[in-house]
Amino acid sequence: MKTRLILSLMLAVVWAAACGQPGQRGKQAAGNDVPVFLDDSKSIEERVEDVLARMTVEEKVAILHAQSKFSSAGVPRLGIPELWTSDGPHGIRPEVLWDKWSQAGWTSDSCTAFPALTALAASWDPELSKLYGQSIGQEARYRKKDVLLGPGVNICRTPLNGRSFEYMGEDPFLSSTMVVPYVQGVQSNGVAACVKHYALNNQETNRFVTNVKVDERTLYEIYLPAFKAAVQKGGAWAIMGSYNLYNDQWCCQNEYTLNGILKGEWGFDGVVISDWGGAHDTELCVKNGLDLEFGTVTNNPAAASNAYSNYYLADPFLEGVKSGEFDMKALDDKARRVLRLFFRTVMDRNRPYGSFVSPEHIAAARKIGAESIVLLKNDGGVLPLKDEGKILVVGENAVKMMTVGGGSSSLKVKKEYSPLEGIKERFTNAEIVYERGYVGDTDGKFDGVSTGQDLLDNRSSAQLIADAVTAAKDVDCVIFIGGLNKSLFQDAEGEDRKSYDLPYGQDDVIEALCAVAKKMVVVIISGNAVAMPWVDKVPAIVQDWYLGSEAGHSLADVLSGDVNPSGKLPFTIGKQLSDYPASTEAQYPGIPRPEPSKMGVQDVTILDEEYSEGIYVGYRWFDHASIAPEFAFGHGLSYTTFEIGDPKVSGSIEKGLTFSIPVKNTGEVAGSEVVQLYVSAGDSAVERAPKELKGFSKVYLEPGKTATVKITIDKDAISYFDAGKHVWVAEKGDYSALIGTASDVLPKTVEFKY
Repeated sequence: MKTRLILSLMLAVVWAAACGQPGQRGKQAAGNDVPVFLDDSKSIEERVEDVLARMTVEEKVAILHAQSKFSSAGVPRLGIPELWTSDGPHGIRPEVLWDKWSQAGWTSDSCTAFPALTALAASWDPELSKLYGQSIGQEARYRKKDVLLGPGVNICRTPLNGRSFEYMGEDPFLSSTMVVPYVQGVQSNGVAACVKHYALNNQETNRFVTNVKVDERTLYEIYLPAFKAAVQKGGAWAIMGSYNLYNDQWCCQNEYTLNGILKGEWGFDGVVISDWGGAHDTELCVKNGLDLEFGTVTNNPAAASNAYSNYYLADPFLEGVKSGEFDMKALDDKARRVLRLFFRTVMDRNRPYGSFVSPEHIAAARKIGAESIVLLKNDGGVLPLKDEGKILVVGENAVKMMTVGGGSSSLKVKKEYSPLEGIKERFTNAEIVYERGYVGDTDGKFDGVSTGQDLLDNRSSAQLIADAVTAAKDVDCVIFIGGLNKSLFQDAEGEDRKSYDLPYGQDDVIEALCAVAKKMVVVIISGNAVAMPWVDKVPAIVQDWYLGSEAGHSLADVLSGDVNPSGKLPFTIGKQLSDYPASTEAQYPGIPRPEPSKMGVQDVTILDEEYSEGIYVGYRWFDHASIAPEFAFGHGLSYTTFEIGDPKVSGSIEKGLTFSIPVKNTGEVAGSEVVQLYVSAGDSAVERAPKELKGFSKVYLEPGKTATVKITIDKDAISYFDAGKHVWVAEKGDYSALIGTASDVLPKTVEFKY
């Protein structure tokens, strides 16, 4: 009773404030005991309009920019709390100080680290994506975060991109399919997913000053579909603008991509949030679609104490509104969008409470990790390993913690199980020995978080190899665990990789081990493709990822056969860097303009980058150029075998053409297979890729069992974007559906017409 009385008094105070302060332009709804904006029974739009009418101009401007590193102001007078964001997309970032990146020193912010999004994409399983979104959304909600800064869906255009591990691969259809359930899962917790980085942010090198020059067809067919799916199918409540430029406008204040496409063509009713420091000019921010500004100025140690008031969407905007330079319509549109975000998140009193580092989240991380691992090669059935004999584990990545580092996705975790720990825990009947093999990054610190590991080793490279070779002569199997890490110039925000090769002399270690090992397994931990010059000498190769808290358990599950691998590559692994399309300086990383350009309030040296390969990205390029990859997009083996039967077709392309495809597990182990459907066009008025992924389905089967998967396509699957007419066109003519288990293993062909 006492609690109810206190709540009633608080509500009365808010009601009185809402109805009695200067600046009120609305009035209380007739017959209602509380203002409309506090009435949960009213629609969000009714509540938004009601509170908007009660706000002063100053209050409207105040909700359009940050008040700290990761929060923005609410409307205290009306009882609307502040809004808190947190970096994802793989876990909830540890707390930092109000104005700095430095750690706040909390002891309760060690989260569950989920697998990187490249790993999630490699699962080819939308149900796992939903589980991922629900789980990380629960962690965000428990930590009282209202906006999760993720997922990322930029296309893997070059394997050198330092941030590809945060994205969902090279194919727009795969990314589009996987992002939707992630967004929906996050937002089921009353936490907004902020899909990033919109748009064309496909490299880290010179990311602040690169002007992307791409034809409109390529923009619509390759680089926008995942964002469109997140908005129109996933219902995303927030989009983050990217750092780079397109058409000589920064993407956080870009008339065409934000107003024209996102809010215009796609009908996005949510909030456009700047990447931290991505805003550059008040007039362009106001007119070209930015709604909520973060990160400006405060990274500068010389910034004034009132830095937040100096934001482009703060006092400069307020002064412009009062002077008549900017009209109220622009202000109200932005405030309306931000208020809508408030009511969807922090003002939703019915949203769940969330949970944090729960057994369910740990289990989800382990499951997603195991189902994402890709078995690239397994000659002679080296895998799965038996729990017996003597096993040598070699490689720094077998022991190095990977949750710390990589940029804004760096995390502080309760516990991260390393591959070596997972192997020792699982193979209890085998003798496990370890050798370092190589020394890479021994730092283990990022933004004040430390792994606490002492990885120093004073042995020379030659001695490290010699010691590993000596140990390899006396074991039944060698497991080399290497790859990349999340240090700068590898898989990390801020800079791209400098080389396609493995770092730290790992190729030499692998070659030396191959010469003496009875059995050899190479495990590559990375978020990107790497060169494998030793590929023909190694019988078993596993593509592992940054798998978070349960990394070691997930890998051991697959190496042991407790989990039958079912992951498929979300990108193409080429033999060498020159196999990829962005091979000239003009294509990547771009050519600096001879003179600085006037960009809003700044003079900046801009680099122009030509996406002259057009639609030929990833496997589309390899097919188009007739280049044989090392491992194809969609490739992934199993410990069992599957047989794809003859498809049956029903329906029509106009209303939905359904392919019913029998799949049989012809082996002796239960497992999952991903049936993939690609569409190939016949004669066309425009250039078309030889084939494009347009459907897939993952199915689990016991040995000897058969199931029928159904994949339905429609006119979208055969359409191209006509830039001249600015419409999608489905040409009349002949088409082929190519069906199989990888982009280079498509044994079934079905012809159809439109």
